[in-house]
Amino acid sequence: MENEEKKIKVAITQGDINGVGYEVILKTFGDSRMFDQCTPVLYGSTKVASYHKKLLASMPQEMTFTGIRDASEAQDRKFNVINLTQDEVKIDLGKSTEVAGLQSRLSLNRACEDLRAGKVDVLVTAPINKRNIQAPDFDFPGHTEYLSHQFGCSSLMLMVCDRIRIGIVTNHLALKDVPAALTHNLLYDKMMLLNESLKRDFGITRPKIAVLALDPHAGDNGVIGDFDATVIKPVIDEVQQKGVLAYGPFPSDGFFGSSEFNKFDGVLALYHDQGLIPFKLMSFTEGVNYTAGLPYVRTSPAHGTGYDIAGKDRASEQSFRSAVYLACNILRNRKEYDELNANPLR
Repeated sequence: MENEEKKIKVAITQGDINGVGYEVILKTFGDSRMFDQCTPVLYGSTKVASYHKKLLASMPQEMTFTGIRDASEAQDRKFNVINLTQDEVKIDLGKSTEVAGLQSRLSLNRACEDLRAGKVDVLVTAPINKRNIQAPDFDFPGHTEYLSHQFGCSSLMLMVCDRIRIGIVTNHLALKDVPAALTHNLLYDKMMLLNESLKRDFGITRPKIAVLALDPHAGDNGVIGDFDATVIKPVIDEVQQKGVLAYGPFPSDGFFGSSEFNKFDGVLALYHDQGLIPFKLMSFTEGVNYTAGLPYVRTSPAHGTGYDIAGKDRASEQSFRSAVYLACNILRNRKEYDELNANPLR
């Protein structure tokens, strides 16, 4: 009974109802062993969940949805659903619609309110459409930026799998805007965030961090450019003075081609595709997007809405399941780290 009371309560946002979000959520918790790990609370609709369940031949028929009004009512070993609306919700599989965008926003806003209020322990977000979710109260390029704004803090998009952890300095930013965005302060903050996350969230006492270069061959001693030598390297030197084991900048082609990344606990990429291309080549089906630096734990599968396969029972739930496991593991790591560091003499 004691273990039941301590079970982690996982807030799950429904994401885009026309994509594969519900499919990967339902397939994850269609395995009853998941209820040994946590208590799910889905912010969405029992009707929408039932609609998607009917499309999945592999789903166990005994799986049911328990409608609750508030996260505090969530029951262990039940798939709890908070109905965001009593109205019928129009589903257009594989299409981007205003209805889907509205439902995505409602789900995310309500889950964040409950996270802040302590009614749930961690947050796992299903994929959204970054265009249809836009509204006067949601003017962000993605989850990471929205959550940083919500909780008033800096954060780091950190892609995680068994083989590597890659942080992204500039997130969802057009490539032409990247060099100007790579200021001394931003680079310093992201290096420190990654170092702290590796220690507190992943339990690594003395993490080694590799920082990637912007220019080909890291500028080739000024032949190609001097950005890495004059902008990136001084920040690495500065954080080293703070005790951070950061190294680089490394030319990314040779760094990944020679498997140099295996020598490091974390890698800091300067822009989106520099980090995401090698990451998805290594772990397309099981990778997880983790938002480091937040006061709360948030993870997400490392894939999008999957409109092209929505409703076809073809989406893999491996990434979403990994996101749930990682969220629970990080919460436990944080508690252990905070307890140990509350009394350093121990």
